[in-house]
Formats: sequence, C-alpha cells, structure tokens
Amino acid sequence: MITEIGIVAGEIWHYLDQHQEVTLAGLVKGIDKGRDNVLVSLGWLAREGHVILRESEGDYTVCLRRNG
Repeated sequence: MITEIGIVAGEIWHYLDQHQEVTLAGLVKGIDKGRDNVLVSLGWLAREGHVILRESEGDYTVCLRRNG
C-alpha cells in the first residue's frame, strides 16, 4: 500500500507540474486513479509541504507549493 501511495503521489506531482492549479475532482479524473488513492496520496504530499489545498465553491483546488 505504501508503494502505491508513493506512485500515485508522484503522478499527482507531475500532473500538477503540468496543469498548475486544478480542482480535486479534476485531479482524480486527470490521473485516472481511485478517489481514495488520490486523497491518501494528496494528504501525504500536503503533510510533506509539497502542495497547497484551498476550499473553493464546494470543491477543493490544489497546486504545487513553489519555493522561491
């Protein structure tokens, strides 16, 4: 399970690097992984400080945290 979380987290990171800010629904659809896998992996990325989540109009938006 940990390996799958890491793989999905990498896919999320690459997707966000290409698409900038997206909704959570758009992210789930864009990387074509199960919602639960995306949420767990996104939580990992958020805990590590790699992404920013914002609540917006009944959904969440997510983007990479850019340093510098």
